[in-house]
Amino acid sequence: MRRGIVFATAAVLSLGLAACGGTTATNDKTSEPDNKGTGEVALTIWVDDNRKEVIEGVAKKYEEATGNKVSVVVKDFGKIKDEFQTQVSNGEGPDITVGAHDWLGTFVANGTVAPLELGDKASGFADISVQAFTYDGKTYGLPYAIENLAVIRNTKLADSTPATFDEFVAKGKAANTKYPFVIPTGEEGDGYNYYAFQTSFGAPVFESDANGYTNKLGLGGDNGVKFAEWLKANGKTGTGYLDTAITYDIALEAFRNGDAPYIIGGPWMIGDIKKSGIEVAIDPIPSAGGQPAQPFVGVQGFYVSSKSKNSLLAAQFLTDYIGTKEVQVAIYEAGNRQPALKEAAEAASDPITAAFGKVAEGSVLMPSIPAMGQVWGFWGKTEAAIINGEDPKATWEKMVADIEADIAKSSK
Repeated sequence: MRRGIVFATAAVLSLGLAACGGTTATNDKTSEPDNKGTGEVALTIWVDDNRKEVIEGVAKKYEEATGNKVSVVVKDFGKIKDEFQTQVSNGEGPDITVGAHDWLGTFVANGTVAPLELGDKASGFADISVQAFTYDGKTYGLPYAIENLAVIRNTKLADSTPATFDEFVAKGKAANTKYPFVIPTGEEGDGYNYYAFQTSFGAPVFESDANGYTNKLGLGGDNGVKFAEWLKANGKTGTGYLDTAITYDIALEAFRNGDAPYIIGGPWMIGDIKKSGIEVAIDPIPSAGGQPAQPFVGVQGFYVSSKSKNSLLAAQFLTDYIGTKEVQVAIYEAGNRQPALKEAAEAASDPITAAFGKVAEGSVLMPSIPAMGQVWGFWGKTEAAIINGEDPKATWEKMVADIEADIAKSSK
């Protein structure tokens, strides 16, 4: 049973505000509550369905402590970024939204989010989580979870995960299952899921300097072509290990049914896998190109709108409530992602979470620069085309040229 959220006594703002009614939640767009003629201040926060229950509990405690009202609005996570930008640009939208750290560069460039001062509390969060929400020296979000890909292994079908791709396949075949391993791909491809293999060829998506990612692509050149050739060699006209017919749902179902000893996946899969009664272990992704395989690390958190009329209260709600051990543990229990707050991570740690965290130590932070927005549309589709048999060198180099042209166009 999910543990309840226990709060230490909250510091009550001396605003002399009247107590309000219960927290409201809706599954559709809501206009910002009208505070005129009332003694209360109202905050609106957008969340996805997975975090709805926890945030409603937090909001209730905040309302009881401060007399302010919080409206919790449920949104499709995949649509939040664009809708948030559109509404904020029109002076509308919520005071706070849940979001991913890689949205940050675009949000800052568009003036969509306000800086969030964490102060002394910053040291309580994992360094990489604060780094993820920092842009040009300013912090813009309160992190709550860290996530990354790894090899999820069925312990009854395989006793280990080899360090190289060829050995990995051989071990998978020895399990005598339908697939030696599965990786969600789909007809549109998936640059995120394949990134660890790509980095093992020395082809990062962007080059880096002392200040972080630059706008110079790193996935081109000889190393990028070698990765593309690997995709072709293991695709439809090659070994067949990589298959665009393997969607997320098909891959997960194959693993749950015992049709594969390994799946490349993240902590979001663990709940469904456990329902099948499978015992799993978490291992690093093997290297296909000879260099370390480094999956992306993603950090999720909450942003404050640059157009919020209650930005100070929104910041206080995040730092004093969302940023507590109890809340971050509760969010972890709802989604299995490692908490960003150190003491919450220690309290919530189990072998699976700890193992994902260990893999994260050898991972790389997903770029949050605006130029990353020009990569996604070309990246996965190009990989899918090569897996399906297109010329690897020509197709990959065209992708690089198209991305560079799109970045140049967007920067004008």
